[in-house]
Amino acid sequence: MKYLVIGLCGLAALVLVSLLIGAVTVSPDDLFFTQSEKARLILFSSRVPRTISLVLAGASMAIAGSIMQMLSRNRFVEPGTSGTIESAIFGLLLVTLVAPGLPVFLKMLVSVATALLGTALFLAVLERAPLRSPLLVPLVGLMLGGVINAAATFIAYRFDVLQSLVGWSTGDFSMVLRGRYELLWVSFVAAVAAYAIADRFTLAGLGQDISSNLGVNYRRTLVVGLGIVALVTASVVATVGAVPFVGLVVPNVVSMMIGDNVRRAVPWTALLGAVFVLGCDIVGRTIIRPYEIPLGSIVGVLGSAIFLLLLKRAESRYG
Repeated sequence: MKYLVIGLCGLAALVLVSLLIGAVTVSPDDLFFTQSEKARLILFSSRVPRTISLVLAGASMAIAGSIMQMLSRNRFVEPGTSGTIESAIFGLLLVTLVAPGLPVFLKMLVSVATALLGTALFLAVLERAPLRSPLLVPLVGLMLGGVINAAATFIAYRFDVLQSLVGWSTGDFSMVLRGRYELLWVSFVAAVAAYAIADRFTLAGLGQDISSNLGVNYRRTLVVGLGIVALVTASVVATVGAVPFVGLVVPNVVSMMIGDNVRRAVPWTALLGAVFVLGCDIVGRTIIRPYEIPLGSIVGVLGSAIFLLLLKRAESRYG
């Protein structure tokens, strides 16, 4: 409990920093003493929506990664290493070309469907071609994602929508404003649903035979889990673009801290996911201020470095 309180205090501190810094600094004096109208407009129209979206995206993507790792029984699987993100982007591309006038929510549902299909394809490949080393599993996912991304790039180039494809592929919160981030609350609902059935994911992580003997419908749990992952991934990609490696790094850290009980781990996973994404965004906003580096670039660099460290650690363990 003590460490959870410390984590919440750290999150609160990062939230405060996120609200105050940016191209234009907003100070508490501007808000509470001089009551600057410009400062209030910046705060409530931009900074508050941006901070909320960072927390929602970080927490939900971390939980999605945790679910994928339990269902695949591999610590190196997450939406960015299984083709899920690329599949979600591919769905957005197709629906933009075929029905550009659809509401954003309906476009997201199409993206959910393609993300679900891509993730199911990844798991089907693993099931039909068992790999001796768990280190090869994320490489299969990265190759699958590369194939899907190549197809999406070809189509986007052919129909002159490469700019949109790049936007979906790079997580960027700089354009988040009031009225343009609310779709992320869908990912929050999905994360709450994941917590509600967390015990089933823990049992499903033991394998089909064991979980079935313990009274869990393995296939149904698998479908629900993949649905939650697809819903979270699609809502984040449709709103702010791809946020890679959060679902890989954070669940591994939480697992080292408290083990693999999903119900116990979900609050920690959500907290650390929000802290990680908020921290990376603050770094991106301060390095070349008043300009900023997109969050996807910062998370990609840090996440890939940690990913390599985790692979090296696992290599020494598995020989």
